Amino acid sequence: MEVGAEGFAQCLPRLRRRILRAAFVALDVEFTGLHSTSLQNNEPSLFDSPAERYVKARQSVQRFTLVQLGKCGSDTESDLPPYVVHSYNFFLFPSTLGIKDVEFTLSASSIQFLSHYGFDYNKFLKDGIPYMNEVQEKILRQHLLAGTWKVCSNADRDVLKKAIDEVTTWIAAAKEEDTMILQDLSGYHVIEVQLVLRQALENVWTEPLGDKKVMVKKVSPEHRQLLENSSYDHCQKKLILLSARGFTNLFQILVKVKKPLVGHNMLMDLMHLHDKFYRPLPESYEEFKRNIHNLFPVIIDTKTVTKSVQKKCLFPRVSSLVEAYAVLCSSNLNPKGPPCPVIALASGCSRYAEKKFPHEAGYDAFLCGSVLLMSAHLLLCRSTDAAVEAEPSFSQYLAVLAEHVNKVNFIRGGVSSINFSGEDSPCRHPPALVVHVRGWPGLTEGQIYQEFKARCRFDVRRLSKNQFILLSNKYKQVRHVLRDYRHHPHLQVSVYRHWRHSPSVNCLLQ
Repeated sequence: MEVGAEGFAQCLPRLRRRILRAAFVALDVEFTGLHSTSLQNNEPSLFDSPAERYVKARQSVQRFTLVQLGKCGSDTESDLPPYVVHSYNFFLFPSTLGIKDVEFTLSASSIQFLSHYGFDYNKFLKDGIPYMNEVQEKILRQHLLAGTWKVCSNADRDVLKKAIDEVTTWIAAAKEEDTMILQDLSGYHVIEVQLVLRQALENVWTEPLGDKKVMVKKVSPEHRQLLENSSYDHCQKKLILLSARGFTNLFQILVKVKKPLVGHNMLMDLMHLHDKFYRPLPESYEEFKRNIHNLFPVIIDTKTVTKSVQKKCLFPRVSSLVEAYAVLCSSNLNPKGPPCPVIALASGCSRYAEKKFPHEAGYDAFLCGSVLLMSAHLLLCRSTDAAVEAEPSFSQYLAVLAEHVNKVNFIRGGVSSINFSGEDSPCRHPPALVVHVRGWPGLTEGQIYQEFKARCRFDVRRLSKNQFILLSNKYKQVRHVLRDYRHHPHLQVSVYRHWRHSPSVNCLLQ
């Protein structure tokens, strides 16, 4: 079900009720870019510790913005199946109501990727739901109270100028209590027109009407003051802030109800949620972890879960959420146990039952929730010798997933996962290799990478003038390179030993 700015306010109460009833909430986020190439050494590396990766990712999150967020929840009064899921697809756009315009970057490859999968950029630009974090809201509140609020967008200025011209032409000949209607106003224009007119003219009153309209009435200054102090004023500061917060209102509901939050490879998703809806990302990696854990005490990353399923249930190796869902749906991985739980799409979301929409946030959120339930079911059946109930409850699934709770997958880095409720696990890489170069002057990291690329994928870092460190996440690749380069004329490859190869240790010994 698609939701844009036009219908979000009406949809919010229903969304709140469904979140309250849900056993869990699955999210997926699409952004305008993933890793900023304009920053030096910003690409993820096997050499990265979690804290180092956070610094890199933080710089990217600050540059890019959200374009779409998918939410999927099970609509049930208890934690028992069947799971009737409502999947929503929200188009998002940064709030333009305030004192400071928001800037963000577009990655050409990310934009091309989303376009390939049918992303509608017109909906993103024209009907994206606004949002803001706590710092942006505080600034807007201060300017609304001080009367220093102003319009940021040039397009908005044109709309407002046209409306002001119409009203000033009309009001010169109008009598008290006469009214006129301004039409074809959308989004924030309904609020902005009223604020600007009231600020410019002390003898007008405004009220929003349905269908993108605003009623303007000529009143006396005394009557105007009485109307402003009434509880029926649609331009009360709290109502303006409620509208400006937009999607942040739904985020705050998610934070308040503390339902298990489910995602797939969700580190970047969590960073964007923090930065766009809560507060700007802190410099400290540990502070970020604490903040996320306080916001969402129970996080489940289906990438971490499916890794466990692969090991315990002879699950075929998959590289994406779509592949994991397809395998879980098609393979008879649990022939002796009870069938997987029934997962049914609600009537308003049947579009996803009829056709695949990969990389559409709402569809991916649906896949994510389905993969969680099916994976948990397999793990439950494998974890006990006793017979499993015909319809296990979600509480039983949570119990069998306990070791994976708050463990978010760490893509190609020094650890396998980030622990949001404790210390991160120590690094468990295969041993690093050191390449000593002889008779090949001026060799660069890029050339070393290309040399070994044909055999396997290593990350490369220069150690000294003639030495480089290679790091892989596969023991098999390390063994093959040690074997194949045993007699190479220019490259001597050996296992890295800190006491022997570290420049700092060598300097101390010398």
